[in-house]
Amino acid sequence: MKFFAAGALLCAACLGAARAQNDVYVCTDENGAKEYKNTGATKGCRKLELPGLPAAPQPKRAAQGGAAAAAGSAGAAAGFPKVDTGTQKARDSDRKLLLQEELYTEEKKLAGLKADFNNGEPERRGDERNYARYQERVAGMKDDIARAERNIAALKRELANVR
Repeated sequence: MKFFAAGALLCAACLGAARAQNDVYVCTDENGAKEYKNTGATKGCRKLELPGLPAAPQPKRAAQGGAAAAAGSAGAAAGFPKVDTGTQKARDSDRKLLLQEELYTEEKKLAGLKADFNNGEPERRGDERNYARYQERVAGMKDDIARAERNIAALKRELANVR
């Protein structure tokens, strides 16, 4: 019931802000149960002060015509901050180093996983007297290996895209 009341309050707040800022009242009956209403004419009701939602900024409209519209979109891109070439090269270099480190770490992890997997015949542990547990662990190992291989492929794609 509390969740319903909170949801009703949230809906009332959103609807009130979307329209002409309707008032929301919380009414408490003799048993202490709370009810949210849009009218406060009954006894035991008090008005809630809800913050209004900020108005969304209106997009700038380009002038009519093909050339004017193209100029408007170019103007929007021109206002975007530019980074000088040296700074961008330094950023790309740092990114490349990070990706190479991640790739090295992931390849090392994959090698360890494959060594533990032992070509599909990992060692059985003492707590795996039940063969089903062993199979679950082997399936988990296969999933881990596949995930590591996907990560390596993704890192190699990212490295290929770095300038």
